[in-house]
Amino acid sequence: MNPNRSLTVDPASPLPLWSQIEQGVGRLVASGALAPSRPVPSVRDLARELRVNPATVAKAYQRLVEAGVLEVRRGEGTFVSARPPALPRGERGRQLRDAAGRFAVSAHALGADHDEALTAVKDELRRLGADGGKR
Repeated sequence: MNPNRSLTVDPASPLPLWSQIEQGVGRLVASGALAPSRPVPSVRDLARELRVNPATVAKAYQRLVEAGVLEVRRGEGTFVSARPPALPRGERGRQLRDAAGRFAVSAHALGADHDEALTAVKDELRRLGADGGKR
């Protein structure tokens, strides 16, 4: 899966663009959407897709390389590390709470009730195969 299909940046956010890219790619790796040893888009390709300066993407990628999430293979490109570091439990919980909060606001704005919102989440987890085998 290409991160440029599910990676977005918000120029209006107070968070720097490079940080948004770093966090977004990190989430894609942690979720398994970007599998170990798979290539990531080139700096130029991702910059073009996100409409940002290539130096912005390069900074995000460099920080991810330093963190062990990505690796550079000379002459081949940038890849997800064969053994990317696991997202710490506390950080995973924080990100889940943040995502759940955004989903809850969206569900409320759409007029969904509690059961309808929970069913939507469970269905999506099943579709992704991320429900721990519960069917």
